[in-house]
Amino acid sequence: MIFGILGAGALLALLGGLGYFFYLLGALPKVDRLADYRPPILSQVYGEDGSLVGEFYLERRTVVPVDKIPRRLIQAFVSAEDSNFYQHKGIDYLGILRAAVKNVVSLRKKEGASTITQQVAKSMLLTPEKKFSRKIKEAILAKRMEERLTKDEILYIYLNQIYLGAGAYGVQLASETYFGKEVDQLNLAEMAMMAGLPKAPNSYSPIKHLDKAKERQGYVLERMVKEGYITQAEADHAKAAPIEIRPLKKVNADQSAYFLEQVRQQLEQKYGEERLYKDGLKIYTTMNAEMQKGAYESVVNGLKALDKRQGFRGAAKYLAENEVEAFCKKVEDGIDYVSLKQGSTYQGVVIAVNPAKRELTVRVGDRIGSITKKTMEWAGKLELVNAWGKPEAKRAIGLGAVLEVQVKEPDVNRAGAVFNLDQVPESQAALIALDPLTGAVRAMVGGYDFKKSQFNRAMQAKRNPGSAFKPIIYAAALDKGLTPATVIEDTQVEYDSGQEKAWKPKNYDNVYRGPVTMREALTESINVVSVKILEQIGVQTAIEYAKKLGITSPLAANLTLALGSSSLTPLELTSAYAVFASGGYRTTPYFVTKVLDRDGRVLEEVAPPRIPVFTKMSSAAPAEEGEEGEEGAKPIELKLPAPAQEPVPVGAQGLSAVPVISPETSYLMTNLMESVVTSGTGSRARAVGRPVAGKTGTTNDMKDAWFVGYVPQLVAGVWVGYDQERSLGAGGSGGQAAAPIWTEFMQRALAGMPVKGFSAPSNVTFALIDPRTGRLAKEGTPGAIQECFISGTEPTSYSQEPAPAPEAAP
Repeated sequence: MIFGILGAGALLALLGGLGYFFYLLGALPKVDRLADYRPPILSQVYGEDGSLVGEFYLERRTVVPVDKIPRRLIQAFVSAEDSNFYQHKGIDYLGILRAAVKNVVSLRKKEGASTITQQVAKSMLLTPEKKFSRKIKEAILAKRMEERLTKDEILYIYLNQIYLGAGAYGVQLASETYFGKEVDQLNLAEMAMMAGLPKAPNSYSPIKHLDKAKERQGYVLERMVKEGYITQAEADHAKAAPIEIRPLKKVNADQSAYFLEQVRQQLEQKYGEERLYKDGLKIYTTMNAEMQKGAYESVVNGLKALDKRQGFRGAAKYLAENEVEAFCKKVEDGIDYVSLKQGSTYQGVVIAVNPAKRELTVRVGDRIGSITKKTMEWAGKLELVNAWGKPEAKRAIGLGAVLEVQVKEPDVNRAGAVFNLDQVPESQAALIALDPLTGAVRAMVGGYDFKKSQFNRAMQAKRNPGSAFKPIIYAAALDKGLTPATVIEDTQVEYDSGQEKAWKPKNYDNVYRGPVTMREALTESINVVSVKILEQIGVQTAIEYAKKLGITSPLAANLTLALGSSSLTPLELTSAYAVFASGGYRTTPYFVTKVLDRDGRVLEEVAPPRIPVFTKMSSAAPAEEGEEGEEGAKPIELKLPAPAQEPVPVGAQGLSAVPVISPETSYLMTNLMESVVTSGTGSRARAVGRPVAGKTGTTNDMKDAWFVGYVPQLVAGVWVGYDQERSLGAGGSGGQAAAPIWTEFMQRALAGMPVKGFSAPSNVTFALIDPRTGRLAKEGTPGAIQECFISGTEPTSYSQEPAPAPEAAP
């Protein structure tokens, strides 16, 4: 009876097991699709010069054909991961037995027995669930794979699919990431080191743990000797060979994040997320990589300088002594380099204080360094407290303080670094740079740190431009018949505001100069004169003019518009200035020039507009002695089309350059804004060392600081302020907060570019005038200046003859 029951139970169990087995067989994915292996591969983004500037991916992978993978690299992986690969049919039964014995002897799981084929099955066809049923599925699929695919086909999938640390999937990207070379250029020592990574990619990373990586390399080499792939002498030579770790510079760097995000959004909307992240698109953009790097570093440097002028705010937080280790481990996990990068900023913990020497010992990850008296002097007199816990004094630093530190001198062997005391700025900035002749965006930074805030202030933040809006008012006035020599009274005035209190515009410096020319008014950014000019030409005229220049944001239909009371984005304002720089053409800012699919087919392509340019030099910016035009040609005159002509069409995407104002007005505005730089509020931009036109902007209580300016080849705009509006404080004007960022960027962006002056159309003339009256002046008139005019608008009368100087007494 008992035996009958047991027998029935065994039969039921057998039938249940068989039923479950056949259920698994039916539910398993098809192996056939692996024959056409097309894994998700990264899409690459290129700059205007063809250099790689960014990547979009779910798994960072480049597929390489198996015939490009060195045979010895294959042998190294087989030796380390599956020595019976060429003998078994998907499951290594001897390996399973050997692993089981070792695990029993050690009383823990010391060795696994998954074959390379099983690893491919798990990676490609199964979910990462940790169940016994998955092991059964894995074994069945491995057997099926061995029936349908050759060993080389399985290796091709495995070596392109496997994760090898540092964000690299597949042997090609791992080779680039660790050794900076193509996979077919690796030597034996490098191959063995890479083949040791699958077991624990982070623990054996040659970037972070070279000693452990060398130890694992030795194991792989000895396995290769045992399998007969190399001799002992070759293994010994490879062990002794120096390993040069050259981590591939990651292109998804902080410096390009806002630009790349704009490209990502644009292409994801057009092609979909699946295609963008998995289909290996080749995306060509307008970015100039060096300009982009300069833009990012200029914004960071400028914001830090502004922030430090406000003083040291104290430690970010304080850790208890038992919290330091965990905090530092997290920091270390985020460091991808053997040594800390000079100039980079990290979070460090104060672990020792020397009040006598005024020195702090700081731990950054696993590395030790110091902050000296000199490297924290910007913070002023600080109290250094040699005790754990937050000090009572506000201006104090104690043990456990978490500080932002910048690497002044890198660490050697994880010790001895010297740090500058740093702090994260609370203010924000945006910078955008365009080619004024095409609209191509060369660089864009939308904030201090993309990881903390993805809000792109260059394109999304609408802020009051202050006086940076004045050139639009002045350009409209020139088209209404005023000239740079027109004289306007700089005297106080009040307007009925419709409320109890009249509106009285004030000058920034509270100084009123009496009669001034338009040039002087713009150079010194005189508010009252700007309001009077707007009153004279009409608010609606100015609004229509702004729209013509490409301003799309709503504008206040009152006289406060003259002082920049209506909010604009940096992109809008910079694009408007580009009209002046281009000779009167409005272009469409764009980021992408061409997109190819993974097989090289063109999905989209655009060509830039071609705008006629002048080579005649203006008298305000004469050529150097002996200077000629490009390629040695003598300067010539070119008459640009009048605004009434048709747009210049280009490209399949409808890009065009539309003539919206006359080249003469454009030149006059450029010439006026040159004065802002040479002798006005934008004087800091003189450091660029070439002809520059630009304008500062500062709003009430210094809540916003602007500088927008250009040279013939490039226009750039900078905004600085707080996201939640408040005063920037001391040094927060456009000339002090924004112009230095703009200047540093332009110095770097223009390095190597030829120096060019601004070219005057043929019907722009120059005349000597008396700035007190705006009328013609005779040679020798005190204070007389050369002024530019559109032909026919010059003054026709002379100022009164100056009285003769009295003769000296005998």
